[in-house]
Amino acid sequence: MKDKSMDFAFRYGAIIVIIGVIAFFGIKLPYFFTYSNLTDILGSISIVTFVAIGVTLSLIVDGFDLSVGATVSLTTVVTASLMIWYQQPLAIVIIVPLVIGAVIGLLNALLIVKLRIPDLLATLATMYIIGGIHKTYAQGYTIYNHMQFPDGSKAAGEMDPTFLLIGQGKWLGMPISVILLLITVAAVHIFLTYTKYGRQMYITGGNEEAARLSGIKVKKVRTLAYVAAGIFAAIGGIIYASKVGSGQIDAGSPLLMESVAAVFVGFSVFGAGKPNVIGTFIGSVLIGVLVNGLTMMNVQYFTHDIVKGGVLVLALAVTFYVLNRSRT
Repeated sequence: MKDKSMDFAFRYGAIIVIIGVIAFFGIKLPYFFTYSNLTDILGSISIVTFVAIGVTLSLIVDGFDLSVGATVSLTTVVTASLMIWYQQPLAIVIIVPLVIGAVIGLLNALLIVKLRIPDLLATLATMYIIGGIHKTYAQGYTIYNHMQFPDGSKAAGEMDPTFLLIGQGKWLGMPISVILLLITVAAVHIFLTYTKYGRQMYITGGNEEAARLSGIKVKKVRTLAYVAAGIFAAIGGIIYASKVGSGQIDAGSPLLMESVAAVFVGFSVFGAGKPNVIGTFIGSVLIGVLVNGLTMMNVQYFTHDIVKGGVLVLALAVTFYVLNRSRT
């Protein structure tokens, strides 16, 4: 009986905490369960979830990418500048940031896979480099429509209305960014669960030497994981620029910790005990629900992190305490 209760707590502890949080806000706030509010919650987590998917992929291969937030910042200002400074077509506006994200992923892979620098140190260094590059590129300014330069001249371009639909448009009342997110979560889940390459990623992360002996090209697998992490962070940067309609410096700074929190909550969802994209999505939903509910309750914004941290600790503690007990 004890083993069954511990197994139940391990598999569903985090879900119970999430349901409890949602029920609390649903009872306290009469408009919480409206369609528009629920879609707003999903819309608010679209950017951080794309970033968190990248972190998930790096963790699957037993790595960790601290540079994703800086990548969001860089790709956000580059995306805006391509339209506002250089009046580039939409295809260029989308492709260039994705290439930048892939290059950052390749740089991380070079440092980690080739030079064997520990992942935390390598991506920490990359984070600082990218942070400096994006501030230098933007000259410390937010990039907005017809912005004025220090010499008194003004930028000729503005944000493309079609591009703004990515972050601001809706289809049947659902934000387009949410539709893209749901499709991506489903596609990545299928890739990781049902394809040979997804299984190779988990095998590589579980035991790199055993994966190598079984014929898996572990260096290639780890490299592709970091490249994918960079690309997903770049997608987050593109959506960010579309959502706010400008290129804001340091846009991705707060996203790193929120994405990491979402990923680690995902460890405990349904007792997975490992990085998984469905769990990551649910972890992001928890963060979104907390922010939305606290805002609707008019709780002062500077206390939000305290509440978010406390609930995240509870969700993780319920699962991992039981998991460690079951192993002893």
